[in-house]
Amino acid sequence: MGFDIIRTARSILHVTDLNQSRDFYVNALGFVETDADEEHIYLRGLEEHVHHSLVLKKADKPAVEALSYKLRSESDLEALSNVFAEAGHKVKWLEEGSQKALGKSFRVQDISGMPLEFFAKMDTVERFLQRYDLYKGSRVQRIDHFNCMVPDVEKAYDFYMNKLKFSCSEYTATGEDRIWAAWLHRKPTVHDVAFMNGKGPRLHHVGYWLSDPMCVIHTCDVLASMGYGESIERGPGRHGLSNAFFLYLRDPDGHRIELYTGDYLTSDPDFKPIKWDINDPRRQTFWGHAAPDCWFEEASEVLDVHSGKPMDLKEATLAQQKPTFMT
Repeated sequence: MGFDIIRTARSILHVTDLNQSRDFYVNALGFVETDADEEHIYLRGLEEHVHHSLVLKKADKPAVEALSYKLRSESDLEALSNVFAEAGHKVKWLEEGSQKALGKSFRVQDISGMPLEFFAKMDTVERFLQRYDLYKGSRVQRIDHFNCMVPDVEKAYDFYMNKLKFSCSEYTATGEDRIWAAWLHRKPTVHDVAFMNGKGPRLHHVGYWLSDPMCVIHTCDVLASMGYGESIERGPGRHGLSNAFFLYLRDPDGHRIELYTGDYLTSDPDFKPIKWDINDPRRQTFWGHAAPDCWFEEASEVLDVHSGKPMDLKEATLAQQKPTFMT
């Protein structure tokens, strides 16, 4: 029996102050608040027809509980869980009704220790794509991708490509032709998940899709006017990798969010992955300016799906983390 992973679907982030998080995500960035209780806020983008793509969960410390992918049907759950079980990964099942708006799912630590979740069914809601009267802040449309900092990118690359049936759109190689970072996809765009070399497992960021570059610029104005100017970590700019226009933000708990638009189609089966040299200054920013050190060094702690405790960190396999810019 086969399985079909459709796309990146949601993340569950632990935050320390729900009211502060609501002000940032809803009032400043313009996420739609679908539902909330004393412990959670459920958010979605304007284009999304499902209940949520981001869960903010109240906790004592910031952390990442789960990174979720949507499957084509619930019958795919068993087949995919067997892939993980046969590779020695312990699966945790969650029955329908145990999580708001979600059907049956399972969680598992991937080959790098990232906390994954897979499901096929989520409640649907009204789509606000053409409710322009509700657009505010960044006018966030939909979830796009995860970026994970892992100690061995090549191991993650092999697992996702060979076991989970992902494809590669672009990758960064060292001078010794080792894979330093890779952009992998199931939906026909540049990526659903990227892996970058670093101490991990940690979540580097969650990427959300905006309609156009002016939404990114408008976000900067809104954040500055609301007193969130210091939340802007990097950008706006254009990536060489992916060609996307970007802005990186840090939320009140330090979780990194990328606002992202303008990548390209990757649906053709004969599409060849694009290789970038790690020291090409156009790779990370097409215009050539460097990312701050914190972008390479800081990331969110992830939790064990079984114990709920933070995952132990391992040093990166490849020593070089920040590119050396050459003229």
